[in-house]
Amino acid sequence: MRHSKRRTAIMLVLGMMMPMMAQIRLPKLVSDGMVLQRDAEVKIWGWATVGEAIEVELNGQKATTTTLASGKWQVLLKNLEAGGPYTMTIRGNDSVTINDVLVGDVWLCSGQSNMEMPMRRLTPLYGDEMAQCNEPHIREFKVPQRYNFNKAEEDYPSGQWVAASAATIGNISAVPYFFAKAVQARYGVPIGLINASLGGSPAEAWIGEPALKQFPAYDAELQKFKDPKLIQQIESADNARIGQWYQTLQMHDAGRKDPQEQWHEDNYDHSQWDTTHVPGYWDFQSPLTGAVGAVWFRTTIALSGAAAGQPAKLEMGRIVDADSVFVNGVFVGTTSYQYPPRWYTIPANVLKAGNNTIAVKVIVNSGTGGFVPDKKYELRVGNETVNLCGTWHYRLGAKMESLGSQTFVRWKPAGLFNAMISPAIGYGLKGAIWYQGESNTDRSGEYAQLLKTLINDWREQWQQGDFPFMVAQLPNFMEPRPEPSESNWAALREAQQAALALPNTGMAVTIDLGEWNDIHPLDKKSVADRLALSAFHVAYGDKTIERSGPMMSSVKIKGSKIILTFAHCGSGLMVKGGGDLQEFAIAGADGRFKWAKAIVKGNRVEVWHPDIKKPVAVGYAWADNPHRANLYTKEGMPAAPFRSPTRPSQKSGE
Repeated sequence: MRHSKRRTAIMLVLGMMMPMMAQIRLPKLVSDGMVLQRDAEVKIWGWATVGEAIEVELNGQKATTTTLASGKWQVLLKNLEAGGPYTMTIRGNDSVTINDVLVGDVWLCSGQSNMEMPMRRLTPLYGDEMAQCNEPHIREFKVPQRYNFNKAEEDYPSGQWVAASAATIGNISAVPYFFAKAVQARYGVPIGLINASLGGSPAEAWIGEPALKQFPAYDAELQKFKDPKLIQQIESADNARIGQWYQTLQMHDAGRKDPQEQWHEDNYDHSQWDTTHVPGYWDFQSPLTGAVGAVWFRTTIALSGAAAGQPAKLEMGRIVDADSVFVNGVFVGTTSYQYPPRWYTIPANVLKAGNNTIAVKVIVNSGTGGFVPDKKYELRVGNETVNLCGTWHYRLGAKMESLGSQTFVRWKPAGLFNAMISPAIGYGLKGAIWYQGESNTDRSGEYAQLLKTLINDWREQWQQGDFPFMVAQLPNFMEPRPEPSESNWAALREAQQAALALPNTGMAVTIDLGEWNDIHPLDKKSVADRLALSAFHVAYGDKTIERSGPMMSSVKIKGSKIILTFAHCGSGLMVKGGGDLQEFAIAGADGRFKWAKAIVKGNRVEVWHPDIKKPVAVGYAWADNPHRANLYTKEGMPAAPFRSPTRPSQKSGE
């Protein structure tokens, strides 16, 4: 009996000690499959019992420390050579093993949707690449998309390192992936990608609170959103308002009201509906001008007997804002907002020989709706491809008042820094790539300071010196304008280029890689390849690589001509495609810009206009979409857009 009581007492004492002897806990980044930075001091950290002795061992190198009063510990592993896979062992009162560790180069990848864009969204361009993908030494850690306004977080709630393969590539972001491929092809080392990006996010959301103090308006907004009750109030009000709008829409939608005459059904007679051309927007179609709500579209296509019963692919371009699609009365897919491509699968036994109907319900909640032009609209079944562009029938299902935009709390200042960047601070990096700016184009005047502040803030936080920072300049977007005019997108590009004044920075010019009708252009590989070229020069010290295309370095006025000198000319300037230089504009004292004549002379360009005898300012590719820009190096790199520093207020040409 005494022995039994003694054992019970011992168990009670041990039970009370257990909470005091915490197991070793590691940040999510320090986990199986991780990539560590070569040739650097690499921090490994975690949490354990106060005063606990910790030993970290990797590939024969050991480092020891003792847990601090905060429960945190960290060690430094020094000058690791590229290689692996290795096993890391962390010992304390217990032991943790990290498997499949690689040593190579680690890049932080951040920005908004064009950095976030996963490969699956780009399947038409990179389908073969995805099917054949086998890159075990390229690994991505996708940071959970969260915000926090009250504190800088120490760890992520989830996340894992994922190697690129045919099974995983669809969810890996395209620009980071192709960037990693280019770097690995040149230097032969494993590449780790920490992907902290979020669609729609403005630059101020990625800056820490102390650095944000120099922007009083953003700092004030941050302080306001530290109140969780305010956030709950805003989100509750938004959810109620938006929910009520859609509920009312469904109640009044004539296409769904009558159970006997559902507008999506195969046998519904739409012959008396009005007609329109698809693709196209409906702002110029008088019955639909200004229409907000639900509009139904229907068409009939003929298929051969061979198509009957076969599964098929339906591509519906892009639609503003949301759509639900039916084929022969069968629902085949829906998309809730305007940006994703519409790729729908038609199941077997839906299609039939002869006539088949396609019905599309389009919901637009504000502005102008419609089918985005210059996209594919087609049905593919077996060897048949049916072009769906042409005449469709349409009818208004429900007319509504415009639905005001929701408040995107997650984009507010400092929130993404605290939750998505802060937990990675200290993890050894080779550098960072940044693709963002679309959400700041309406405030381009402050962006140069914002971006420089962000770069300096991250570098200060990491305490790894002025680590390399590569920027993807905004591509061409929106419809070209016939005459020179002001452009927020051009001004934002100028602000991005201003960041090159900071040490160890580079920029990829992409004004020839965009799409006029899509803020998410498909060609992400060329963007990544140009970022990599810049990284070869800046981050890897390869000075034989020209890191960019031509950049205007000086402006001289000589009589009626303006003489421009360019740096980064490679083996020489050229006019891509031959012919005359385009997208140059000059202005006289009246500030009225006109398209100019221009010729290449060595590393210079002479610009003039026969009607402007005393030019005072010049610009090149200064537009949302400078689609004719054709000044390149002989290596095929485009010149960066610019405006001269003494430029007067711009007025449109006539």
